[in-house]
Amino acid sequence: MSVSLTVAGVWVLVATLIALAPRRIHWPCAYGLATVGIPLLGWITFENGPFWGLIALAGGASILRWPLIFLLRRLRGTSVE
Repeated sequence: MSVSLTVAGVWVLVATLIALAPRRIHWPCAYGLATVGIPLLGWITFENGPFWGLIALAGGASILRWPLIFLLRRLRGTSVE
């Protein structure tokens, strides 16, 4: 397994541990996970190819689904509540 996929596995483990934490830290940690995840996604795609990059993108989007949903709602101009 490549180093980038190993780091992605650690990212998933950290995201899982954050999900077990109190709710008040979910949003700040989601911003941190997204900040780390975007370059990680590029690294995975560069090192392993676009297929694994798309797999990693789908996995990251499933983990960070609520920030993604709120972003899409904000971009469309619909209610965020």
